Amino acid sequence: MRKFGLTFFCFILILSATGCGSSSADPSGSNGQNSNKKVTLRVSWWGEQQRHDYTMKVIELYEKKHPNVTIEAEFGNWDDYWKKLAPMAAASKLPDVIQMDTPYLFQYGEKDQLEDLTHFINDGTIDIQSIDKNAISGGMIHDKLYGFTLGSNVLSVITNDKMINESGVVLDDENWTWDEFEKIAVDIHKATGKYGTNGMSPADVFFPYYLRTKGEHFYNEDGTGLGYSDDQLFIDYFNRELRLIDEAAFPTPDVQSQIKGNEAEFIGKGNAAMTWNWSNQYLGFAQSANSTLSIKFPPEHANERALFLRPSMFFSIPKSSKQKQEAAKFINFFVNNVEANKLIKGDRGVPVSSKVLKQIKPKLTEEETKIFDYVEKASNYASKEDSPSPLGSAEVIMILKDISEQILFKKITPEVGSKMFREKAEEILQKNQ
Repeated sequence: MRKFGLTFFCFILILSATGCGSSSADPSGSNGQNSNKKVTLRVSWWGEQQRHDYTMKVIELYEKKHPNVTIEAEFGNWDDYWKKLAPMAAASKLPDVIQMDTPYLFQYGEKDQLEDLTHFINDGTIDIQSIDKNAISGGMIHDKLYGFTLGSNVLSVITNDKMINESGVVLDDENWTWDEFEKIAVDIHKATGKYGTNGMSPADVFFPYYLRTKGEHFYNEDGTGLGYSDDQLFIDYFNRELRLIDEAAFPTPDVQSQIKGNEAEFIGKGNAAMTWNWSNQYLGFAQSANSTLSIKFPPEHANERALFLRPSMFFSIPKSSKQKQEAAKFINFFVNNVEANKLIKGDRGVPVSSKVLKQIKPKLTEEETKIFDYVEKASNYASKEDSPSPLGSAEVIMILKDISEQILFKKITPEVGSKMFREKAEEILQKNQ
């Protein structure tokens, strides 16, 4: 499961609902281009049962408003999703609408497998009158829009309030340091016998955040190599994780890998007091937990303005699709239709449309409102997201995951791992230039 860059200026424009003018498009998403021609669209996404359920309701709503359209849904968990997508891409049989994640967006886009969505914006099929242009820039690579942003996310530490209080620890998330985070996790374990925190997995999300708190970046600006030069940063990061494992405040990778879905997560079962995740994951945890949860800032977020507003995920259209215009209409509906977003409720990130945001926020539950408020608050501290993941980044991530597991299983030291990672990552990035 993936828990798994917008600027503060862009986000405030969205939250303030100022927009760029009122939309003349049909609110149903058809944009005045109704047709009686029968159309079948394949739409694919990854996620858990909750996401599958409401997405099917959105699809039913779309089909009701567009009786000529039949949508075939294709979905699965994170790992299975990408395994199935690769052979479909090789056979030019990708679904008409594909949910995309940042590293894969670059990979598929650079291989010329995705359609540039710009002309669908220019012809009004995808209406962005209530969406600031900066809000969709995260899906742009070399002046081509390969993915339309579905929402905004921020990294967070989600806490079990009861366990925090019972442990007697003081968690000041506005100012806490990495050392304080480590001590709190250990103190929680000593007081409760449970994990202080989850496994901070995947490493390709949380290690780059750690680098940002130190004023460094994962990739360099042109994507030709790693962005940090001092391997001690890598060593320090993984040494901290090893100490937490030794203190039993942190699960080993084999224990972490057994977690399948929000319902089984440590924090939901009361087996950990903290979990590192994207803000949109909060609702799933809150619904499965037996205690009140809160969303807090991760350590040292303010030092280097390390937080950033990230596109949660994208919808893309493959070049192989024979229904590109209809696919674009569905994307427009997904991001701009208020009824649809009352069903989505920010699960794919805080909506990018100011009109949608304004209309659905008053109808949110207390738990759903916490996500929107956290993202709004985080925007006060956020800085620009790192440059788009370069070609080869998916390979780099797999290397980092493999080396991370070897370190945490104590097969290699962080010192050895840091050198292995740099050598292999630099080789991949150079090869793909």
